[in-house]
Amino acid sequence: MTAVRQVDVLIVGGGPAGLVAAARLAAAQVAGVEVLDREQQAGGVPRHCAHGGYGAWPHPLTGPAYARRLVSAAERAGAVVRTGVTALDWAGPLSLHTVGPSGPETIRARAVILATGARERPRAARLVPGTRPAGVYTTGELQQAVHRYRQRIGERAVVVGAEDVSYAAAATVRSAGAVVVAMLTDLPRAQTTPARAADARLRQGIPLLTGTTVAELLGHGRLSGVRVRHRDGRTAVLPCDTVVFTGDFVPDHELARRGGLTLDTGTRGPVIDGSLHTSRSGVFAAGSVLHPAESAATAAREGAHVAGAVLEMLTGAERPDSVPLSVDPPLFWIAPNRVTPADRLPYVLRTATPLTRRPVLHVTQDGRTLHRERLRTAVPNRTITLTARWTHQADPEGGPVRVHLTDR
Repeated sequence: MTAVRQVDVLIVGGGPAGLVAAARLAAAQVAGVEVLDREQQAGGVPRHCAHGGYGAWPHPLTGPAYARRLVSAAERAGAVVRTGVTALDWAGPLSLHTVGPSGPETIRARAVILATGARERPRAARLVPGTRPAGVYTTGELQQAVHRYRQRIGERAVVVGAEDVSYAAAATVRSAGAVVVAMLTDLPRAQTTPARAADARLRQGIPLLTGTTVAELLGHGRLSGVRVRHRDGRTAVLPCDTVVFTGDFVPDHELARRGGLTLDTGTRGPVIDGSLHTSRSGVFAAGSVLHPAESAATAAREGAHVAGAVLEMLTGAERPDSVPLSVDPPLFWIAPNRVTPADRLPYVLRTATPLTRRPVLHVTQDGRTLHRERLRTAVPNRTITLTARWTHQADPEGGPVRVHLTDR
């Protein structure tokens, strides 16, 4: 018979969101806070990111150092961090079947936080035709191979994508002693800062092919090249022995889906309100499972925010009414995706197409304008942040709140 244990708060996922939430809750004297991570080490994606820029800007850390600091902070506060443990399925509204080194177990909690993160879609999920040679990676696979296992990856690489994670992948390729033959994107421009794109192109000599897609992978045994198709229909072959598919993140929402939680059609993660409460009472979510994929800083901020919401629930606070929040094209998604008048967490949203003429962002409900601001720019795969200072104007008994763009 499977053992059943009781905890106060069960957190599934040991990345920045889950670990920060655990540290905050344990520091607030919540007695039983437990984090489950299916990996052998907790810390999430930063464990594989050898570059700096994590943590507070006066004292930036590398990804692995940042991950170690998060784990240490959670454990010092009194949280239990268990690695090599997988949450298999729900055993009840606030109970999960798990399996780990000590065997199967059922854990029952007063509150559950899903912080399961996101993943890049691999070549197969992107329906890229061709052979199945060695030398095909996602960014996560590349970073683990180079920084964790010190493996050789080849000599000439093509990076598919031109967003922030793509440039991080290019840096990892170069740190492994390989040459980046080209970066390519189906969009008309790079989706990173102009300075970063210029540095890669001018100082590092990495060509950027815009309006270009991968049409086929070539080679048997080992990749020998990629056939690319340009916007005008022309094709060409780029000789290479390594290709890295970057971006195109999807949330790890399997546990949310199996639990019957309502999923947002845009983010494909759980629908949540401003307290990061999901459609099931007592179940919260934070981090990139809500919006694939934001920075570690955003995930950590949401971890701190969800800890406060869980504390309120544990002390008997009632859940406030909320109304749906949605976006109109060309905006793609927004999170959180429900609004209450007391919300304070900034919203993050994305556009599906580039908008370069300083569009105006409007937030409306039942014909009333709740907020209006002009954006500098809006680019796919880069986050637009929307303040929550307007939420007190939202009517919890009114219609849905909508966010749309205009020229003025």
